[in-house]
Amino acid sequence: MLPIANRLPPDPQRRHFLTQAFAVPLMLGGGCHSGIKRKHNRLFFTSDGRAAVVNADGTGLRYFDFQVPNQVTWQPGPFLSDGRRVVFLSMEARRDGPGRPFDEFYTQTPTHLWLHDLDRGTLTEIAQKERLAVFYTPALLLSDERILVQVVRNRVGQLFSMNLDGTDALEFTRAGEGLPYGLSLSPNRQRVAFHLASSRGYEIWTSDLNGDRRVKIAGDPNHLYFGTSWSPDGNWILFQDCLHRSDPGHDASDICIGRADRSEHRVLTQDQAHWFAATYGGNERHGGGSNMPEWTLDGHILYSRRSVEAKVPWEFQTSRPDTDHFNRDFKPKAARGGTSICRLDPTTGAEKTIIPFEEGIWKCRACPSADGHQLAYCQAATGKMTSLWISNSEGGMAREINRGHEGRGADHPRWLP
Repeated sequence: MLPIANRLPPDPQRRHFLTQAFAVPLMLGGGCHSGIKRKHNRLFFTSDGRAAVVNADGTGLRYFDFQVPNQVTWQPGPFLSDGRRVVFLSMEARRDGPGRPFDEFYTQTPTHLWLHDLDRGTLTEIAQKERLAVFYTPALLLSDERILVQVVRNRVGQLFSMNLDGTDALEFTRAGEGLPYGLSLSPNRQRVAFHLASSRGYEIWTSDLNGDRRVKIAGDPNHLYFGTSWSPDGNWILFQDCLHRSDPGHDASDICIGRADRSEHRVLTQDQAHWFAATYGGNERHGGGSNMPEWTLDGHILYSRRSVEAKVPWEFQTSRPDTDHFNRDFKPKAARGGTSICRLDPTTGAEKTIIPFEEGIWKCRACPSADGHQLAYCQAATGKMTSLWISNSEGGMAREINRGHEGRGADHPRWLP
């Protein structure tokens, strides 16, 4: 965890989300797809530190290999409006490790932002002029000209709005007010939603494109409000509510929506029904990361419903300091239950199971295609790594299409324009 001036809430709220705060979210801009029409259904996914693209039928698999010196990992970010150019983040060899605590050294790792043209194959470095720090990560593309970038200086995280080349950097958040991430852009591209991790807890906010005219959507120290996504009509913001004091591992949450004008707050599920901190794998290889609900084109919500008394094999350890941003012990014999993928109508509360429950099978990251006809999601058996699955919008014809690089797991699917 980062002991930064933008001090996050005291443990147990800080945990592994910090790593995600400084990674590229594969659903930048709010959702799994851009809404741009395309000729073929293709997806990005990540595996073993690599970024890949694959057709929805499993063919055409390609791992990106840009062969830029000293760049160890690559992650795809947001698309420009042409649906062809995409922002990538690359990272050099991490500066943390044995004897070099994550808190102090992780954000000393040099990172680089790039613009890749999928059709032409070109790669151009961006955000390199008037550089503010060695550690940059893309947070949200505001337009084809400006981008919000997470900048970390002296362990202080802050958002800046800048031109794509890095010039004209303006503060979007202020140093010391908290760490903003989980960003999304409204359908009319005039408002930004985000959660702010501060000494008050995790709160949901919106602002204009300059970080001003803020509206607080949700905030309560007893609730960890996390992640944002705008409804297709722009009236609602989707987020999660984790009861962190009784769930320090953040394994579960409820699904919430709040009106963008702050006039209404709805909790749509009960008993922390959603699988929040998705963890998977076994002793030799494991992974994890926040599992986000998603809007469908018709204004419904997809989420991972936990079975009654579900318990993952990776048990969070409250009795020891969190030094690896995972802090879990593998206890497969204690695991039980699993998850299904459900579609929720936020107006009526009606719910339909799309991908059914199976004992010992954990399903997450449901991601509808831009045309609404297909669904991508990840699935893992207890103790195994995730693989990438595709079904139709009603869950039919479900099939596994990829298990990742050398079978090491496939995660974070996202449809291409």
